[in-house]
Order: sequence, then structure tokens, then C-alpha cells
Amino acid sequence: MNFYEVAIIGSGPSGALAAYYLAKAGISTVIIEKENLPRYKTCGGGLVYRGRRRLPFDISSVVEREYAQMNVYMEGEQKMLSSHRDLPVISMVMRDKFDNLLIEKAVEVGAELKERHKLTHITFGQNLTLHTSEGDIQTTFVIAADGALSPTAKLAGWKETRKLIPALEYEVEVNEEDFERLSKEVRFDMDSVPAGYAWSFPKKNHLSLGIASTKRTRIDLKAYYKKYLEKLEITEVLNEKAHGFQIPISPRTDGFSRKNVFLVGDAAGFADAVTAEGISNSMWSGELAAKAILEAKLHPEQAAILYQQKLDQELLPELNTSLKAAKWFYTFRIIRNMLLRKYGDYAINFMTDLYTGERGYPKNLMKTIKAKILESKLS
Repeated sequence: MNFYEVAIIGSGPSGALAAYYLAKAGISTVIIEKENLPRYKTCGGGLVYRGRRRLPFDISSVVEREYAQMNVYMEGEQKMLSSHRDLPVISMVMRDKFDNLLIEKAVEVGAELKERHKLTHITFGQNLTLHTSEGDIQTTFVIAADGALSPTAKLAGWKETRKLIPALEYEVEVNEEDFERLSKEVRFDMDSVPAGYAWSFPKKNHLSLGIASTKRTRIDLKAYYKKYLEKLEITEVLNEKAHGFQIPISPRTDGFSRKNVFLVGDAAGFADAVTAEGISNSMWSGELAAKAILEAKLHPEQAAILYQQKLDQELLPELNTSLKAAKWFYTFRIIRNMLLRKYGDYAINFMTDLYTGERGYPKNLMKTIKAKILESKLS
């Protein structure tokens, strides 16, 4: 039976970054993936600069388009909010190519990849035995990077305490005229669906269009998608492929490690509640889990303590603030829009700074907003 010091379940960004840092430090690391790579991953594919700047290697070979500006449209409002930076605020990637590149980088520094290995059961003990469709693997640590559904978390005993929201994403081919027009911008359309938004992310030769709602009640996302096509004035759809998925926009409330299993990325519930963007926080959490294991010198109890401390220091406070902001942003639409008419430029610049990593969410969001409003009145 093969033994590895760390086994990572899943080959997404959080698992790949954890594997990269661990393997580079000389830790025997295996990535267990149930499919063949590269594999399609449902995602809008908008990598914000906040995440891109954290990567320890270049990914330009898989970037299909870059945008230094993002535009936000508000349903029923005349004003478009826009912000520009001298860097790629949002880079467009296809997740099959992007994820595969990250895994290749991890393998280059010593990680081992086991494809077509589906985890079926875990036997817990001083070391863990992972039972897969292709045989057993022993390990000291498991990093669960297997997404929103995370079978690993269920096998380790976690109950569902995250808030998961529904989303629908389409890969859409349109005629040349429509693509030329729509490929000029990255756009978000707030309230194109109740308590949510739509997005248009141009890729190399097609559009990634999507709808997400923060409402947990049953909602016909497909109907709102059809309305969004009309709003974008798309005259002809040549081909479209739909993918439904769920986005966890609140962290688990019952911890992020147990029985030598560490949760990262969507398995932990680390997507931003306002934007539902999850790639950057996924990579961040993978890095934090790896560093906790390394700093603990492979002592499980100490690694668990360090991981929680690292999360408590930066990531969790940001997520908690984003949850409060999202509740206000999506619940009080009339008040929100009234404020955005007057302070929209500040708001879009604030969000762009979040996307670029120039700032994080303030610990006291409402206090910061009130201070900014007062400052605007006095100036």
C-alpha cells in the first residue's frame, strides 16, 4: 500500500496550490482525482487579480482574455458603474486548462497525481487509509479540495452548515457581430435575477453567461437566463451548453479540520458572499492549509491549531464581513440603489480594489461606509 504524508482530494485550484507548496517543501504529496485531466469544470472562469497575484508562477499561457475594467449595470437604473486599473482586474480562463496547468506545476515540484481514483471510504486511525476505486492509499493528512459537494467532508463527519446558492452557467457561441460587440467588456448585471446578478465573461471565441441568486427558494434560473439574452440583445445563439451548480457563500460553522482532514475552498465554504467569486479564496485557503502543515512539522494537532489561527487572522473576518454586506446589498434594493446613485463611483472603486487585492473588506463595514458618506458630504 502506498504511503504519502499528505493526500489531496480534488484537482481544483485549492488542492493544486496546497500540493504545490507541500511538494516544493519536500513533503510526499499525492493528488487524488476521480476524473482524467484536463476535465471540464463548471465555472464562469473569471480569475480576479487578487487571486492571480498570489500565484507563484506565470499562468499567461491559459489566459484567454484580460480586462482592466469592469462594468456593473443596475436593473432599472440609467447609470453604469465602471472602474479601470492599469492591470488585469479580471482574467478569463477555461477551468479545464487553468486547473490542469496548476496541477502540472505541482507535479513539476514533486507531487504525484492519481487520476481515475474515486474516493469511496476512509478508515480513520493514527494514519488514514483512503479506499479508492483503484486501491488503497495511506496518509497522515488529508486536504479535502473536492468542491461544494465534498464527499470527503461527508465521510469525515461534517454536517451541512454552509449557505449554498443556485447558479446556472452557459457556454454560448453567438454570431460574429454579437461576439465582437460583447467581447469588449466584462459586465455584471445586478438584479437581473431576484437577489442576485447575471454576468457576461467573454472567452477566446465564445461567451460564458451566467445567473446566480442568493435566494435559497426555488427559482427558475433558466427563465431569467433567457431574459438576459434579450437584455444583451443577442440575435442568434449558434450553440449553448448549460451547467447548473451550487456556490457555498458562507463558511462552515463546525470547524475546518477534524480527524487529520482539512477543508479548503468550496468544501469549506470560502466563496465571497457578495460576488460569489471563489477561485481566489480557494487558492488562498489551499496555501494556508499547506503552510499550517509545514509550520507544524507534520504534527496533526498543531497543524489543526495553526490552520484555524491563519483562517481567523485574515480570511474568515473578510468572509464574515462579506456575508453582512451581501445581506444588506441584496435585501434592501431600493435603499442600495438610492445610495449607489450618489456614491456609486466610490462603491465600484471599492469593489475593484477588492478584486485587485489592493484592499480587503473592512472589519466594520457600516462604520466605513458612513465615514465615507460623511467625507463626501463635507468635500
